[in-house]
Amino acid sequence: MEAVRREGKTSVTKSIRSGVVWHLLACAAACVFAGMSWAAPDVVQGELTVHTDRPLAVISPEIYGQFAEHLGNGMYGGLWVGAHSKIPNVRGFRKDVVDALKKLGVPVVRWPGGCFADQYHWRDGIGSHRPTRINTTWGGVAETNAVGTHEYLDLMQQLGAKSYIDSNVGTGSPQETKDWLEYLTSDSKSSLAQLRAKNGRKKPWKVDYFAFGNELWGCGGNMRPEFYADLYHWYATFAKTPKDDTPKWIAAGSYDDNTAWTEALMASNKFHDMDAVTLHHFSLPTGSWTGSKGPATGFGEDQWMSIMQRALKMDALIAAHSAVMDKYDPDKKVALYVDEWSNWYDVEPGTNPAFLHQQNTLRDAVTAAVNLDIFQAHADRVRMACITQMVNVLQAMIFTNGPWMMLTPTYHVFMMYKPFRGAMNLAFDLNTPDYRFGGAAVPALHVAVARDPDGRVVIALVNLDPHRAAHTDVSLEPAGYTSVSGSILSANTMDAHNTFARPDAVKPAVFTGAALAGGKLAVDMPAKSVVVLTLQ
Repeated sequence: MEAVRREGKTSVTKSIRSGVVWHLLACAAACVFAGMSWAAPDVVQGELTVHTDRPLAVISPEIYGQFAEHLGNGMYGGLWVGAHSKIPNVRGFRKDVVDALKKLGVPVVRWPGGCFADQYHWRDGIGSHRPTRINTTWGGVAETNAVGTHEYLDLMQQLGAKSYIDSNVGTGSPQETKDWLEYLTSDSKSSLAQLRAKNGRKKPWKVDYFAFGNELWGCGGNMRPEFYADLYHWYATFAKTPKDDTPKWIAAGSYDDNTAWTEALMASNKFHDMDAVTLHHFSLPTGSWTGSKGPATGFGEDQWMSIMQRALKMDALIAAHSAVMDKYDPDKKVALYVDEWSNWYDVEPGTNPAFLHQQNTLRDAVTAAVNLDIFQAHADRVRMACITQMVNVLQAMIFTNGPWMMLTPTYHVFMMYKPFRGAMNLAFDLNTPDYRFGGAAVPALHVAVARDPDGRVVIALVNLDPHRAAHTDVSLEPAGYTSVSGSILSANTMDAHNTFARPDAVKPAVFTGAALAGGKLAVDMPAKSVVVLTLQ
């Protein structure tokens, strides 16, 4: 048995207390509601105590951020079809995709990369005569530069999202970066401001976030951390914007457990010109970057378990990098942005290997919920996260195919978690047994709890066990809540997914497995499911 006490990020282990009654009939009813068979008598039995009077940190809405790189069909075909396309669009961007993203309430979109950022030259993407380049990072395909600065920022306006521009350090220069910022933000009569007006935008844009390079330890230039730290401050020295319109300055950070990179950046920050450092982590079922990563569908329970383990690793990674940051920044002025995270599988058969297109299943929905829980638990330091990526690439929100569009299970989890945005994280204690397969074990239940600005308590419960239903007794201290409502996402099989022929095969439903009485909440949920509840 495992117990988790959330006072920010502290975990302790103890025995689950005895005397808990199993609610088998209620669990069976919950499974029937979800359209699933129920026969196994074994039930995951959990206990959750929510301390509504112990707030921790506000959950930044940008934790639910997105990422749109010039990669495969992520930008071209997925988002951009051009103003003259027969597919309905608004100034070139697909109306169906934009409408779905607006409904999701996307808070921020990172662009143009990714690895693509360090070969992108912003002048290629302005004006009426744009050169065609070769995207050497992703498949050697033609990059028409049809989507550039003006188009990206128009998309942000359409979505009502904040802008996050990642600039070119790998093949760029401080001068190129300085000029781009002037083009974007200057309200003067400079030649670059006049050029912006000539290209259709007289008023300067507000740039919310601006990063200097991407993965400089790898595709951005294979640099040493100390070398990049010097480059960062060199570029940042010449990054000028109006004082009332200064973006958050972002240093390209580390990956996985490489805390030495984070250490070098934080130790170099004597100029205090760094608002955030980044962290990347991907979950591969096999853990192999050179061989098969594992299929997105048709996998066995061994790869269900392995992806759960790797998703849960995010908690330890954030804790390790945060501990390094705390040495230099105990007041947490510098944020940690997990601006690339997702599951990563083998591409779908018959697709371009460089386009990174993979199916999206219930497994992805469960791990998305786990990751969002973890980001929220670290809300004092983690103030942005961008899933990789928004459309058609890796763990996408949306798939398109010609005129068709569909939503993925991961999209639905992001929609279910919307009540957490801007809410106050609350302390809790969770007792949960393990889910075991072979010699591996992970906690069967994962939880997030917060209080929204209107005083409602929001609880997310994730059942990682693919076989056993779960019953959780929830105590609210202090009590006083009188109603509960919620939604659930689940399916019969581990790899259940949507297709263009069946776009609603996996979608949320109203959840009826929660009962509130006398300040106590009982929740019965099926195996492999995500439930989000609101109490008021």
